[in-house]
Amino acid sequence: MKKIFTRSCFAIALAFTVVTQAFAGIDLPSISPLVKQVGPAVVNISTERMVKSQFGGFRGMPREFEEFFEQFGPFLGPQGNGKEQLQSALGTGFIISEDGYIVTNNHVVQHADKIYVNLADKKAKSAKVEAKIIGLDPETDLALLKINVKEDLPTVKFGDSDNMEVGDWVVAIGNPFGLSNTVTTGIISAKGRDIHAGPYDNFIQTDASINPGNSGGPLLNLNGEVIGINTAIAASGQGIGFAIPSKLASNIIEQLKNGKKVSRGWIGVTIQDIDEVTAKALGLKGDGGALIGSVMPHEPADKAGLKAGDIIIQVENTAIKSASDLTRAIASYKPNSKITMLVVRDGNELKLPVTLGERNLSQNGQQATIEKGTSLGLSLRDLNIEDRQKLRLPQDLNGVIVADVKSDGQAAKAGIMPGDVIMAANLKPIKNVQDIINIMNKEGKKRGAIVLQIYRQGNAFIITVPLEK
Repeated sequence: MKKIFTRSCFAIALAFTVVTQAFAGIDLPSISPLVKQVGPAVVNISTERMVKSQFGGFRGMPREFEEFFEQFGPFLGPQGNGKEQLQSALGTGFIISEDGYIVTNNHVVQHADKIYVNLADKKAKSAKVEAKIIGLDPETDLALLKINVKEDLPTVKFGDSDNMEVGDWVVAIGNPFGLSNTVTTGIISAKGRDIHAGPYDNFIQTDASINPGNSGGPLLNLNGEVIGINTAIAASGQGIGFAIPSKLASNIIEQLKNGKKVSRGWIGVTIQDIDEVTAKALGLKGDGGALIGSVMPHEPADKAGLKAGDIIIQVENTAIKSASDLTRAIASYKPNSKITMLVVRDGNELKLPVTLGERNLSQNGQQATIEKGTSLGLSLRDLNIEDRQKLRLPQDLNGVIVADVKSDGQAAKAGIMPGDVIMAANLKPIKNVQDIINIMNKEGKKRGAIVLQIYRQGNAFIITVPLEK
């Protein structure tokens, strides 16, 4: 044992020596001037909302401890007594204009009854100012707020995330676990990460420490420019965080600031990546491109002559290496834009002009909010082509998708979640929203409950939801 211990110590000492020598002579810059410059423009955001208690033993705890970022879902089971209580949450934002426009994450503020900005700038008349929402973009998890103050506020500028490389130093400033103005450093670990959080995933991955409460805060380059908005973490990992690139965010924030709806191009196809086996079967030289699985009738792709089995390899001057590349490329253009696509069909390359339509989440489907005496709290939508693609649903699966669930409703208490697909109600197949409304009206009132067959992440199961009369 003594020899093993001695050898282990020697190995550790040797490794330390190698690391020390590797960094010898490298003068790492101090980020203190950057923090002094940018810090006052980074603000803490707190939100309040009234909810019915669902969590036993943890009442009064800030929501971010329960949710660990909204996209990862609650980790506590329903145990509450149904009484209303004030629920708080914390996040971060940064000021982009002297007159009080502030950028943060959509998931920080979207369900809030009241939003407060706690200013680091002591020159403001009040350190805590109520904010209003100017615009939200749930698909990219971005939000723009506005506060009214009498004096000009400190600001921070967007940089160009495209100019950042893997290995570049970055700085995060935020409000993790309520610890305001926390500064952490790290590097860009990767670019273009798809974590299946939304259709436009193109995240910057960083090992700069970010935690619940950092959501909406800036990821900065060494010039003090925002090159990313901290948004998510790997729940089971350490030192793995994700930020929305500034190149994407700045364009969306500008649209929201100008009072415009965020509009994106649309062609109306289902697409998938091309793996090595598929590429070989199709006789392709490489495995890049987006393979069209189906084309929606009368949509832009259909009108342009695109067909199932076509492989899109270029949009204008942008090379398409994957299905997500195509989604982002199309969305970067405004509706009615005329673009040219390079397509491979039967081994031949074709250039096809396409006039884009407008992306609409409820395309080819109706949406309804089912309250049932304000107790059910369930918003449903007909399945559309993008839902099937994003959720990787079987082609023969029919139903309606759960668009939203009220946290204090019976559906939430029963365990129904956004993204669930309801295939049947009271053992009757569901094809559209109207089907489930009819069953609710006809049978729900009589029986006082409804039995739903749910499809979630490849599994099908039954959930019974009680209905208040």
